[in-house]
Amino acid sequence: MTRLILSAFVAANFAFGAAEPPSTPNVVIVFMDDMGYADISSFGAKDYSTPNIDSLAKSGRKFTHFHVAQAVCSASRAALMTGCYPNRIGIHGALGPQSKEGIHSREMTLAELVKQKGYATCAVGKWHLGHLKPFLPKQHGFDHYYGLPYSNDMWPYHPEMKKGKKGFPELPLIHENEVMDPDVNHEDQTHLTTDYTTRAVDFIEQNKGSPFFLYLAHSMVHVPLFVSDKFKGKSGKGLFADVMLEVDWSVGQVLETLRKNNLEKNTLIIFTSDNGPWLSYGDHAGSAAPLREGKGTSWEGGTRVSCLMSWPGKIPAASTCNTPLMTIDILPTLAHLIGGKLPDHKIDGLNVWPVISGEGDVTNPHEFYANYYADNQLQAITAGDGKWKLYLPHGYRTLAGKPGGTGGIPAAYQGSKVTAPELYNLETDLSETQNVAAQHPDQVKKLLGYADQIRAELGDKLTGQKGSGVREAGHVE
Repeated sequence: MTRLILSAFVAANFAFGAAEPPSTPNVVIVFMDDMGYADISSFGAKDYSTPNIDSLAKSGRKFTHFHVAQAVCSASRAALMTGCYPNRIGIHGALGPQSKEGIHSREMTLAELVKQKGYATCAVGKWHLGHLKPFLPKQHGFDHYYGLPYSNDMWPYHPEMKKGKKGFPELPLIHENEVMDPDVNHEDQTHLTTDYTTRAVDFIEQNKGSPFFLYLAHSMVHVPLFVSDKFKGKSGKGLFADVMLEVDWSVGQVLETLRKNNLEKNTLIIFTSDNGPWLSYGDHAGSAAPLREGKGTSWEGGTRVSCLMSWPGKIPAASTCNTPLMTIDILPTLAHLIGGKLPDHKIDGLNVWPVISGEGDVTNPHEFYANYYADNQLQAITAGDGKWKLYLPHGYRTLAGKPGGTGGIPAAYQGSKVTAPELYNLETDLSETQNVAAQHPDQVKKLLGYADQIRAELGDKLTGQKGSGVREAGHVE
């Protein structure tokens, strides 16, 4: 497996030798929480418009086959930050406020990568890679941090929290000194999106004279939903739409700050989400249409997310890319762009800049992507060209066609199972309605072979196999 990925990396870089030379663009990543594939206008939102976000599709590129490594909070963020499948580095699921685990100090983050070239770095918003001090952003390459260390629903603020149940006593909003801000009303989250935006804009203003990396990880649209008074009721379509309007405003503020300071032509902007929508919350959740299922599953609605990237003059304007990409590819791609050194240890992502920048007839350098979920369960394998996806036997949650909840109270999921390998042609059946495994045994065999390869590296709880390339997460006693 190691030789396979290394050879793919070398071949990819040889084939893409005409790529842009290293430079030091500013980098802004806006990472949404639980935002579905169809929750922005350019991807199909119907009840409201997101003109600021959609302006990135006009100035840059729309990626219709962009995926997260796992359809859940901490695991997804670990993949973005490190270029690794999250189970490779010991991060599974969503870390709770009582967890003593987090991202290990040995792992290189995006912030530590750009620090090699003297970037100023700032994380604003949701972190969720460990809330104890060894795991917080400032211990992993970020100069500044302001935000929540985990999800905004962490107990006792979860919509399903039962009265009298003992939960974590605070929802700490962390400041520069990595202690809770004593002046914040922790039950009032209506200020969060505005606060995050103010911090992001201030960081750009203060660092406009040197290269910078801004990671703006919004807590919205994760439940419980909150919106400021200036956007409350503005959409006329309910709370979720109001929240999306405020997020769109936030992106607009960031873009305006870049324009005002003549930074837009030297800034790479990536807008995407950590996973698909939490469908059980119904009118407080977004949409993955036309994809199947949502957050918490390995179906396309859980892992495929809307993605826009803009960098005038480097990424073709008003263009669309249907080639599959994954968040694990961001770190090695950024390393290529700035001439940074990758970590000495194994990562899973590859440089995909030729795909992003539309350099002629290029293909994804991966032979396949693996879809793990839960506690190291290998649930699916997607071909590198994005056409075929094979689901392996596993259990998953579904609403089975029933509506989600209302008013922030979720409907109940029911369990379902894939009992034998199921194959879907994503080019002709984006909604994954027709299992064609019987018609294409050659593709099933090929993808099962890839499954065996990744199991040897990362293991698989469903088959009991141990992986040879797994590293432990950080742990505090």
